[in-house]
Amino acid sequence: MPSTNRSRSSRRSGASASTRPWNDPTLAPVIVVRGPEDLLAERAVDGVLALAREQDPAVEKAELDAPTYAAGQLTVAASPSLFGEAKAVVVRGAEACTEDLVADVVDYVAAPDPETIVVVVHRGGNRGKKMLDAIVATGAPVLQCDAITKDADKVAFVAGEFRAARRRAEQAAVRALVDALGNDLRELAAACSQLVADTAGTISAETVDRYYGGRVEATGFKVADAAVAGDAGAAVALLRHALATGADPVPVVAALALRLRTLARVAAIRGGSTTARELGLQDWQVRNAQRDLSRWTPEGLAAAISAVAQADADVKGGGRDPVYAVERAVLTIARSGGRS
Repeated sequence: MPSTNRSRSSRRSGASASTRPWNDPTLAPVIVVRGPEDLLAERAVDGVLALAREQDPAVEKAELDAPTYAAGQLTVAASPSLFGEAKAVVVRGAEACTEDLVADVVDYVAAPDPETIVVVVHRGGNRGKKMLDAIVATGAPVLQCDAITKDADKVAFVAGEFRAARRRAEQAAVRALVDALGNDLRELAAACSQLVADTAGTISAETVDRYYGGRVEATGFKVADAAVAGDAGAAVALLRHALATGADPVPVVAALALRLRTLARVAAIRGGSTTARELGLQDWQVRNAQRDLSRWTPEGLAAAISAVAQADADVKGGGRDPVYAVERAVLTIARSGGRS
């Protein structure tokens, strides 16, 4: 199989270990796909196979299941086929691998077949560490598939999906889609595909609302944002939706407390020279808090913090009705902004 261009690297490269994002696949005799995000791991594997088939459309693919692996299977799967076609072997579930797989991979990477690509998919954890260390020590590439949990990263993911499909999407549409389906990356990807297939022209917020408007994700942090902004109606609606869809009152109260603690910390240094890093906060958190504090007084903030402290005690066993306790705290916060 001939080498590809520099951006994709040579399979025969002896370069030092290289960690790359999941969407920057490369070719090498052995490759690790590592990280807990299943959808990204699948795409990373698909990307490697696509590169291999660009070089040789006749590449033969084989799959091995790491949790049930038996000694010798890798040797058989990676051996040249009867007619000499190049091969790609995907080892899935390496985070739950057998000791036989560890031993066989350690042996294999010492002298891999140059006409075979072996992709080891590992979701994380300590099991199989000896095997991963042996692979990385050879300079093999690692395609990283970290969990996408930050809101900004979900927005970037959705924007990237539309960009890859060569479709324009309004920023508000991207934001609306994340708000609707942000808990499940696979569902987000499927929604992008559906919108691309079912609509024409620029994807707008109205289009997203038409398809997914009833599924706005209500989290504790969204409840806290609405309450701190003084929007009691939206805060209570989001809270009730969150609780109705399985949210527990305890983390909701924790989100309220975190939001108010941030306000209190920023209020304490207002006008001073203390930096965000010294507060243990990100710059955007300080900017948001400073914006919110424009409508809060020290007395109102104290009342809100006291209400959340009471709710925290109630939802952890001190009260008879945790749902009522957190709703009361949300209303108190929303009404405390601007109180003198």
